[in-house]
Amino acid sequence: MAEDEREQEKEVPGVQEIIEKKFGLDDLPFFRTPDYMYKLNYWLGATTAAAFFFAVLTGLPLLLYYDPSNAYAQTQFVIHNVPYGSVILFSHLYASYAMIVLLYVHGVRNFFSGAYKKPREFVWVLGVLLFAVTLGASFFGYSMVGDVLGVDAIGVGSGLISLGIPGGDTIESWLFGAGSGTSLFSRLLGWHIIFVALLGLLFGIHLFLAETYGMLPSRKEKPYAPAYYKKSEWMKFNAWWPRNFIYMMSIILTTWGVIMIVPNTLAALNQLMAVKLPLLINPAPAPAPNTAAAASVPAYPPWFFLFFYKVVDFLLPNGQPLTQGDDILILVVGIVLLLLVPFLDRSKYLSPLQRKFWTWIGIVFVSAIIELTVWGYLDPGVPAPFTQIVEVFGPTALVAALVVAPLKPRGTSPMRGMTSQLSSLYMMVLILLTAGTFFDFVKSPSLVGLGILIPLIAGLILNSWSMLPDRRMPPTKALETSVRRSPSSSLSFKKKLATYATIIMAVASVAILVLVWNLPTTGPLSNVAGALIGVVLVLWGQSVGMYHFVAYAK
Repeated sequence: MAEDEREQEKEVPGVQEIIEKKFGLDDLPFFRTPDYMYKLNYWLGATTAAAFFFAVLTGLPLLLYYDPSNAYAQTQFVIHNVPYGSVILFSHLYASYAMIVLLYVHGVRNFFSGAYKKPREFVWVLGVLLFAVTLGASFFGYSMVGDVLGVDAIGVGSGLISLGIPGGDTIESWLFGAGSGTSLFSRLLGWHIIFVALLGLLFGIHLFLAETYGMLPSRKEKPYAPAYYKKSEWMKFNAWWPRNFIYMMSIILTTWGVIMIVPNTLAALNQLMAVKLPLLINPAPAPAPNTAAAASVPAYPPWFFLFFYKVVDFLLPNGQPLTQGDDILILVVGIVLLLLVPFLDRSKYLSPLQRKFWTWIGIVFVSAIIELTVWGYLDPGVPAPFTQIVEVFGPTALVAALVVAPLKPRGTSPMRGMTSQLSSLYMMVLILLTAGTFFDFVKSPSLVGLGILIPLIAGLILNSWSMLPDRRMPPTKALETSVRRSPSSSLSFKKKLATYATIIMAVASVAILVLVWNLPTTGPLSNVAGALIGVVLVLWGQSVGMYHFVAYAK
């Protein structure tokens, strides 16, 4: 009788087993992951997706309150009168900012790692389209507030479209309606929703392709394209459920927490301590248009379009300004070239040290975007003569070429001892040059100094890679384990520390939530509450990460 009862107890499924069976989680066709890929640099796409979902979740309640007939006043009503209205609005704004920044980081990482190569060409293409659509959705959302910055951005955008594209007047009326009042803000709302829906569609296709091919394997295992795990290898890795789900939840919660902490902290500093914030990072709206306060506000576009805003200021060698058609053409050509990268670079190499031309292109591109953004912020609307353009970008291209040219992939030289000595000497030269340029830039900031500093830093990073010992794994290494096993005593101690840290974070979360409960839901202190809620989300994310370590570390 007792044995029968024990057998029945064993047969009772646990919560995890019930969830797995009800939702068929064991059969999901998601990418299975080797141990070494549980690092943030492999999950940058997940952080971007987390920012997107957060923006959608916070955008839905804002949609209920939006009034196109009185956009600016309604925005102020949400900030000052709706419970946690400023928290939701400011966090929504910074979720879109975070998504743009993370898309940059994710794209740059994939470019230099060669993740656009076969068989992932169309994953890259969809990623570029996602980036372009994200900028469009953010532009319309940014302008919906109706402040002077949004109105100025609409003015610049409508001018470029109406004068720079055949049939531009018709397109302008589609996008902006009558150009003011209810007609304008109704169109902005509609296009914002359409672009976000398109983002969701593209993201779904992008995710499907990414899961089909899996993450790009380490070059230690797959040094050449096409780099992917075969089915026989793939099936021996960790299933998506539950390990990938747990790790992903850690990333999502942490990302959401940071998104809430930053804007609400800035808002609290601005309102409670009178800290003056630059307009482009202040989460609160700028002054209303056609007011005395708006008269002193420069006509800035959204910060994520500052790079293009400066291009509009460029002058040709003959001193004539670029036409609106030229501006649109430059933007379109830039996007097309990004789309074509996988089809232009057909080499089999993944290492940036074996793709020196494309590495040089990447460094120059990243440097140019940063320089143009800073330039657009410092000198908005100021014409840039052709000679000044050459002075700013010429040194960047030259220094990038000088930095990349001497680099040698590790293990490729027959004179390894001599190569190692030369690499060490070159590293010392780079360190000295970078340090000198950095201190000079801090002392006397300039666009030229910034353009020289960025490729020097890139050279330091690349040369560090080239000097690392070549520890290429055998093809089956990842199938066994790609995580260095710690001594059992050390690992046990670390797991105990992680368990205690989780308990401490749980207690801290409860204490913070009690404090949040007692703070007002409107006014400056509501932003303090928003920042504290962000801290709680970060603590939860780290607690989930600790659980992942305790459950799976070997």
